[in-house]
Amino acid sequence: MTTHSAIKITTDSFGEAINHKTNKIEPVCRYTLQSADITLQVISYGATITSIKTKDKNGKLDDIVLGFDDIRGYKSDLNPYFGATVGRYANRIGGGQFKLDGKTYNLIKNMGNNQLHGGLIGFDKVNWKGYIKDNKIIFTYLSSDGEEGFPADLLSTITYELKANTLSILFEAVSNGSTVINLTNHSYFNLAGHGAGSEGVYDHVVAINADKITILNKEMIATGQLKCVGGTNYDLRTPQNLGKAIHSIPETGFDFNYCLNKFQAEKKTPTFAARVIEPKSGRYLELFTDQPGVQFYTGNSIKDGIGKNGAKFGKQSAFCLETQNYPNSVNIESFPSSILRPGEKYEHRAIYVFGVEQTSF
Repeated sequence: MTTHSAIKITTDSFGEAINHKTNKIEPVCRYTLQSADITLQVISYGATITSIKTKDKNGKLDDIVLGFDDIRGYKSDLNPYFGATVGRYANRIGGGQFKLDGKTYNLIKNMGNNQLHGGLIGFDKVNWKGYIKDNKIIFTYLSSDGEEGFPADLLSTITYELKANTLSILFEAVSNGSTVINLTNHSYFNLAGHGAGSEGVYDHVVAINADKITILNKEMIATGQLKCVGGTNYDLRTPQNLGKAIHSIPETGFDFNYCLNKFQAEKKTPTFAARVIEPKSGRYLELFTDQPGVQFYTGNSIKDGIGKNGAKFGKQSAFCLETQNYPNSVNIESFPSSILRPGEKYEHRAIYVFGVEQTSF
């Protein structure tokens, strides 16, 4: 066991995975970080968060993210990116292609005529190299030129840092050529505890600091237009009961990019993005990021399955808050740029603060 700044770190095995480049089997390592308030577990496969344990208002410790007991679950068709690092490009790219410096790049399509979350073998399906530094776990992965259709070699680094009741994720990348990038973490939260997944997330209360969302076409591809949420049922600027909000919109569930307020590209300072509370347990989550958007997803397409410790999960048994650039920004000039040039460094911060209170908002 390694101890750094009151953070205890242990490692153990979490099975094996194939290296898609070498076709060799590699060990999957699990890292456990424990503070006085939080116990976090991450694995090298997909640089994936597998567990976050926090206490409720009565002091009961529970796991608040969905996942599986072993590596087989994370490699199965039942896994909708539980806890994974998603890339090279999170969310959807319309037509599975984009143009950069006059050249059209055709990507691997894995969602009809489009690409979702980096393609068939995205960053969620590779075994990252991990190591411990102070109270941090750092993962690295070199994505080769042409992987899933993306240009240039891209070296990505994901740093998980735990301090007291705060989990910080730092995404970094450099490239030897011009390319595009949009990384995120895809954790599925249920603040009542992952075992309450079969009951859904309808008792949660959510607020998102965004005046607009990106408009989607019938294929869920961002069109380039924005919609003001004021006066609509998509407005989450003040706390809303999630069950009521889900059933108030035509889609009967959220899967939208919220355009965050106070984003300043030149400063890249994390600002308040969202707050969610589960009133019965008292657990809350506050999210801060330096990204322009956050994808709010209420698990509308989760298939029925069995997760950790035999817990059942299914449709709308968890929610996601995926910090990101606007979806399909590679094809929409008016959106914030997702282009990475040689000599530049991609940086992206997501900060999760966990706590409890005796009452709701």
